[in-house]
Amino acid sequence: MDENIKIMLCEDDENLGMLLREYLQAKGFTTELYPDGEAGYRAFTKQKFDICILDVMMPKKDGFTLAQEIRQSNVDVPIIFLTAKQLKEDIIEGFKIGADDYIPKPFSMEELVLRVEAILRRVRGKKNKDTSVYKLGNFTFDTQKQLLQIGEKQTKLTTKENELLALLCSHANEILQRDFALKTIWIDDNYFNARSMDVYITKLRKHLKDDPQIEIINIHGKGYKLIIPSED
Repeated sequence: MDENIKIMLCEDDENLGMLLREYLQAKGFTTELYPDGEAGYRAFTKQKFDICILDVMMPKKDGFTLAQEIRQSNVDVPIIFLTAKQLKEDIIEGFKIGADDYIPKPFSMEELVLRVEAILRRVRGKKNKDTSVYKLGNFTFDTQKQLLQIGEKQTKLTTKENELLALLCSHANEILQRDFALKTIWIDDNYFNARSMDVYITKLRKHLKDDPQIEIINIHGKGYKLIIPSED
């Protein structure tokens, strides 16, 4: 990356944590290592991090709890979970919290770096775009501010929610191919990312329920369609 990126790495396995920190630093990332969720949260409240890599099963405070606390104060910072837990329920829980990626152990450090770089490219690309505002029925959607508004009600979207809704808007009243959406936002169309997208589609439907004219429908075997009223 062509900028100084600071990573918060929370991993209670001392050997793995040190290896990951050394590898990430060798790749040009400033990396701070913390052995548990409490130490990680204290650091997050005092420093600015560009991305957080969290082990799920940690002492004192697990990765899911830490991520929830991070999201309460910062909805934008990307979060990657590292975990040996591969149950469907755990994966869905991680994405509901607002994870940007979920990497099951064991994994290659090279893959981790590629995923970090992919997420950071998306975040940086979003920040560099001109303001784009969509009118969705009674909603106004500002992609740069990550803000969805209807009347006096404002909803601050997470980065993934914002990216997915923007992609749906760019294909409004047309089919958004599932594979295209996965590769555009999640880079890879594997099982974990597919489950993530399903979770975010559900979250977007809840955000949009205040206007019955707006609907996100499943197109079996193809993808999704954002239905919005046409402007006369």
